[in-house]
Amino acid sequence: MPTLSRRECLRLAAISTVGTFMAEAQTPGPRPFRIAVPQKTVDRILARVRDTHWPERMDTGGWQYGMSYDYLKELAAYWTTKYDWRKAETHLNKYPQFMAKVEDFDIHFYHVRGKGRDGGKPPMPLLLTHGWPGSVVEFQDVMGPLTDPASYGGSADDAFDVIIPSLPGFGFSSKPKSKPVGPVTTARLWHKLMREVLRYQKYGAQGGDWGNAVTIQLAVQFPDDLIGIHLNSAGTRPIPEADRTEEEKIWFRDATAYRQTELDYFNEQTHKPQTIAFTLSDNPIGTAAWIGEKLKVWSDSGDDLDATLSKDQVLTNIMWYLVTDTSFSSVWFYRGNADEMAPPRGKVMTPTGFAAFPKEMTMLGPPRSALERDFNLIQYTKMPHGGHFAAFEQPKLFVDDVRSFFRKVR
Repeated sequence: MPTLSRRECLRLAAISTVGTFMAEAQTPGPRPFRIAVPQKTVDRILARVRDTHWPERMDTGGWQYGMSYDYLKELAAYWTTKYDWRKAETHLNKYPQFMAKVEDFDIHFYHVRGKGRDGGKPPMPLLLTHGWPGSVVEFQDVMGPLTDPASYGGSADDAFDVIIPSLPGFGFSSKPKSKPVGPVTTARLWHKLMREVLRYQKYGAQGGDWGNAVTIQLAVQFPDDLIGIHLNSAGTRPIPEADRTEEEKIWFRDATAYRQTELDYFNEQTHKPQTIAFTLSDNPIGTAAWIGEKLKVWSDSGDDLDATLSKDQVLTNIMWYLVTDTSFSSVWFYRGNADEMAPPRGKVMTPTGFAAFPKEMTMLGPPRSALERDFNLIQYTKMPHGGHFAAFEQPKLFVDDVRSFFRKVR
């Protein structure tokens, strides 16, 4: 029997160690990717902002009629005089990115390997999914702490391999060609990405907004392959009125009122996505108003969005849609959700954690009792502050809760 070198022994030991999470590859591997937007694209966007024909201003510049006139004027001025896309691009390229063919889609994703403790368990694979009008930009400040906790005051035993894909039709992922897709299809694509492209056998998943719907679908479709799911928003099954607790009755009433005032955008993007596509395409200020208003209303920002999300953060998220020409294709995800309606589901038995941020959209922040009825809830955290964009608004609270939950199920 030939003698193995020390290096070969270490390599084989590493392979056996990570075997807990790995499966055999069945599709071509991922291709390295780096963001390099042509300067002419950036210049065209800025020129369109400068040439905006502004509507007349009402006497108020506040938010009661939608996007604040005064805020958008300030944002446009900052955009064209101080905002630096190249600086943002450098920050976005800090962590490794890839493209992979999954079914008919080219999927863009971050894949950051964790740094665990020597001799300890390997980092756990964790799939993070964004929604609309968010993007992978939301997770920039949590990738470091999640993958290298020891460098951020945490324990190396909590390290994750972090995978953050862009939804189909968002960012650098390819757009659906023949029909829109929604959470049901996306969950299948994500599972193939994790199992067949990245070769993880088991993994955890986290999501808010559309990410929560995709994450729940992962647990419904592939329960044996999910270690656990963590949500910062969730839809629940209908609760018969006779079975509602007093708290649930109040929540149901408040959620109904919220839908009547805040879901006009949802109905338009679900029923008339092509109209919105024409409205947003090649319209930077229109896109900024459409997205920026949601960043304000759905976040825990009070009267000052700048105090929660800086203009640089807001503009980088908006530019993500503009430089990739997906401000229009992203809204088709809403129609995809309607067209591929998920079949009725029972209680999700995958271990579940929920981070309840106080300024979450009302209908996506159900009471604990409703979550316990719908999920195998093993952790529920009532957050002191924060809103819909959990990782974007409160990265430390987000990271701490994700670590705490998956520590229970690793």
